[in-house]
Amino acid sequence: MLIPAEAFVLPPAARGSLEQRIRQMVTEGVLAGRFAAGQKMPSSRGLAAHLGVSRLTVTLAYAELVASDYLTAKGRSGYYISENAPLASELPARAARAEAADFARLSGLRFSGRGGVERPADWERFEFPFIYGQADASLFDHQNWRLCAVRALGRRDFAAMTSDYYERDDPLLIDHVLRQILPRRGIAAREDEVLLTLGAQNALWITATCLLGAGRRAVMENPGYPGLRAILEASGTQVLPVDVDAMGLPPEGLPKGVDVVFTTASHQCPTNATMPLERRLALLQAAEKHGFIVVEDDYEFEMSFLRPVSPALKSLDAEGRVVYAGSFSKSVFPGMRLGYLVGPPSFIREARALRLMSLRHPPGHIQRSMAYFLSLGHYDAMVNRMRGAFKRRRQVMAEAIVANGLTVAGQGGFGGSSYWMRAGVDTEVLAGELRHDGVLIEPGRAFFDPRRCDGNHYRLGYGSIAATKIPEGIARIAAAERRLVNG
Repeated sequence: MLIPAEAFVLPPAARGSLEQRIRQMVTEGVLAGRFAAGQKMPSSRGLAAHLGVSRLTVTLAYAELVASDYLTAKGRSGYYISENAPLASELPARAARAEAADFARLSGLRFSGRGGVERPADWERFEFPFIYGQADASLFDHQNWRLCAVRALGRRDFAAMTSDYYERDDPLLIDHVLRQILPRRGIAAREDEVLLTLGAQNALWITATCLLGAGRRAVMENPGYPGLRAILEASGTQVLPVDVDAMGLPPEGLPKGVDVVFTTASHQCPTNATMPLERRLALLQAAEKHGFIVVEDDYEFEMSFLRPVSPALKSLDAEGRVVYAGSFSKSVFPGMRLGYLVGPPSFIREARALRLMSLRHPPGHIQRSMAYFLSLGHYDAMVNRMRGAFKRRRQVMAEAIVANGLTVAGQGGFGGSSYWMRAGVDTEVLAGELRHDGVLIEPGRAFFDPRRCDGNHYRLGYGSIAATKIPEGIARIAAAERRLVNG
């Protein structure tokens, strides 16, 4: 039986090339059971005329469908749905039933509903997106990343892509982390002192799960990273906030009897303060005296473009008291979800066993793609380009902030990709007003300990906005703040 050309309609807003969308229509029809084995497809000429595309586009789509066994070609007769095509599900779809079990009681609602920085999924449609941590397509090395990814997906690297590493990591990537990445922070490590993670967030979760829990006490910076607070609170750990100053976390402000101290020493999140060398040494001396562990989240060290940062805490660690967390997700792209932990072998063994129970290891093809991106020099070239762009944007933003009378609460002295700001109004209200003007900012309330809430701060990221857009965006922020102040 002939499938009429009218059975195919190209969705106008669908993604992908015309050829890909035609293939998708056929495969979806087969998998949904609308097209059965042996049915004849419309001729390439007829389907092309119906869809308003070139005949070559349809011919290429049919050829790919033959190669993947959805269609079969029968000489001059045409194309037919293949007898070997995947079968449609024989199980009828059923509507979801009402929840009879009390999942809320069983879960204790320990994980949902915790505060965090909210970013709209459609942030790219806003004209002035001053948000933090998203990739800028104009700075990303699309071509070389694609080449590295294609190489990692090739036959020669088939084992690296498909194998279950169990508790291990890609030795090629580990080698480059040990030889290229860590030495830049003054860190010398061995293979048994490094573990790959699914980004810095996963690294912090693994660390907290290994070291903390009910009855344990942990210090985190205030304001600090909301994702860490959620991890610690969900684990049952007693969270002790310590206020940061212009030099980051003050060692003299640490309470007694703590088990772990978390710090973003190089670029304090979110104030961007950098802990000076004297304070780093004082923190390590306190750790030795009082017996606690320091977890150093060095999430943005690659973005130090104003002057070199101080040595990493881990590089100064003579007693093995520092666990170091790094990430490629900030410098390459956040969707990569690839980071690493560095610590004493005894800790890494425990962390590796925990990772094995939860996710085994990051995907092999991502690890190998990153290894090639590093080894061929593309990573360093891209980071260098990002530093230059961020330096220009930072200067433009600094001038616009001064020109419009906005108040900087923290900017750091080494670079980064954001400013920490203070307003004379509730910044959640300010953020709501600004969305109507096409401007996105990040209200600061989520960064503070809930018991010491502060609603007058906000973060301005410049990693995802062009320099030419910054002056007008800053002007709109200033105008909105003035309107709210004046009622």
